[in-house]
Amino acid sequence: MLSQNGLSLDQAPPISVVFRFFFVGSLFGILCGIFVLFFQSAIFNARSIEAIILTHTLTLGVMLSFMFAALFQMLPVIAGIKLTSPVLKANLLLYPFILGIITLLFAFILTNTSWMFLLASVLLGTSLLGIVIIMVKNLFSLENHTVSSKGITYTLLSLGIVVLFALYLTSALAGLIEGSSYSQIKEAHYSFGLYGWIALLIISISFQVIEMFYVTPSYPKLVSKFMPLSLFTLLLVSSIVGIFYPDIWILADIFIALLLGSFALLTLKRFTQRKRPITDATVWFWRLGLSSLLVSMLSLLLTLLMNNDSISALSYIAFTSFGLSIVFAMFYKIVPFLTWFHLNSQGYISPPMMHQIIHPKTVMKHLYIHTATIVSYILSIFIPPFIFLAGLLTILSFGWAGYQVANAHLLYGKTQKTGKKFNLGVNYT
Repeated sequence: MLSQNGLSLDQAPPISVVFRFFFVGSLFGILCGIFVLFFQSAIFNARSIEAIILTHTLTLGVMLSFMFAALFQMLPVIAGIKLTSPVLKANLLLYPFILGIITLLFAFILTNTSWMFLLASVLLGTSLLGIVIIMVKNLFSLENHTVSSKGITYTLLSLGIVVLFALYLTSALAGLIEGSSYSQIKEAHYSFGLYGWIALLIISISFQVIEMFYVTPSYPKLVSKFMPLSLFTLLLVSSIVGIFYPDIWILADIFIALLLGSFALLTLKRFTQRKRPITDATVWFWRLGLSSLLVSMLSLLLTLLMNNDSISALSYIAFTSFGLSIVFAMFYKIVPFLTWFHLNSQGYISPPMMHQIIHPKTVMKHLYIHTATIVSYILSIFIPPFIFLAGLLTILSFGWAGYQVANAHLLYGKTQKTGKKFNLGVNYT
């Protein structure tokens, strides 16, 4: 995916586009840690306002930011799509997006804030739907799709549905509509957000990334061709039927757990079949994420059987570990590569090598921090004081990631100012 073959400087978005989303995601991650220190064990009650605030900070502020950074970089390579005016499109998304998240969080925190729900709806709805429409339109125009580009299409459609459901929910909270189907739409919003956006995007990317980065056998064609469509269709049908028969989600969750659990097992097996035996920290991030997905899906099935709050909390923590572990694995591939690639493509004689931008030992240290963070959250289900350690480690983890982005950007700028270029007769500024 990030091979220089097939990627030119004309196709790639400016490095600032990708780095800004990564940095914003890191800042919201630090905010998550601060919320955990204040909210403590209340975050494990899915119906509490504290859990709602933390969930939206994590899914919107962190996951969406990191994933849009990846999408702006990946679409030119995976699908051959060149987004015109990428800086303008990124700005039209990023700034209303940030303001919309902050407004939404205040709307949850404060009382009598109907206007805040409306403002958040406008800011988030227009910015997210706008970029989804642009990206999907470009994907629909492709003549030749890869399995990854098809999966990303379903993923972006899922994100659009998540936003539309969110607009219904915020309109009900603002008193604009009666909201007679509020609980059913909330369930669909939650399921499409977790499984149709986060899980499906990771699945779609993995079909190309796992084989390319880690030199593994390709996925079975039956899996890569039909799993994204099956998951999207399952969520769409369940959302429609669920308005009239809410119990359909019990059956849907069983199928979702089987689908995602099978994907996790298959991908873990692929890592045992790598042709390049050298293991770096990103391999372990993937393994941790996939193992967490297995735990999450098993916990989901157990929750359906016994409705235990501790098992339910474990499912949420494990799914969060799945999403963030894969995000960090991709983050540590993209940031050093982009820094080197842009400088090399601009003709600098001695651009910093990728291991000089982010050293492998630095990535391994973050793996330890991230793993300790997840373990602390799990322990805090049973030993509440561990929640303070979990909050502090969350701040450290995202602060670590934010520092890597800032340091890479500073190194990029320093090289542009002081580095020497080949005399190619081309002006890249």
